[in-house]
Amino acid sequence: MEKGGKLVGYARVSSAGQSLEVQETALQEAGCDPVFAEKRSGRTASDRPELARAIEYVRSGDTFIVTKLDRLARSVIDLHKIVEQLTAKGVGFRVLQQSGIDTTTSTGKLTLGILAAVAEFEADIRAERQRDGIEAAKAKGVYRGRKPSVDPEEIRRLLAGGMGPAEVARQIGCARSTVYRLADTGS
Repeated sequence: MEKGGKLVGYARVSSAGQSLEVQETALQEAGCDPVFAEKRSGRTASDRPELARAIEYVRSGDTFIVTKLDRLARSVIDLHKIVEQLTAKGVGFRVLQQSGIDTTTSTGKLTLGILAAVAEFEADIRAERQRDGIEAAKAKGVYRGRKPSVDPEEIRRLLAGGMGPAEVARQIGCARSTVYRLADTGS
């Protein structure tokens, strides 16, 4: 890897209600210019256009920086794909809040692999506990699932009043397919 490349930052939060400011400030203070940022959820990199732009932007000798590992990837497979893309371009990877992660060093590469595996293991355990909890609640008869976000009666009332399915969907804030499904099933 060449010396003297740019420090390129990437910041991400999962929802529109969260702020990118803390991550962007930390990346700028670390010397990152530019900083790519987005408010997107998603388990894979393909769901995040700013990440794709950032990876396209970096050049050999640059270092790609995030504040925390979970801002970049949600699975070991996704993480390794991203790091492979960066490595193939001659770009280093560093995590600010987990300073042992720096792919420009052998120890950093090892640390990255270990932390990514532990993070994925924790996510799997959490998902398994959630499934177990749901099954236990169902067995007790107390699990009801998610509350409906759309009132079927309201949809039927609007349709009966002469409003078209697309207009109903826009007014209620749901997909047109939901209007059709609830109008057809009567539930």
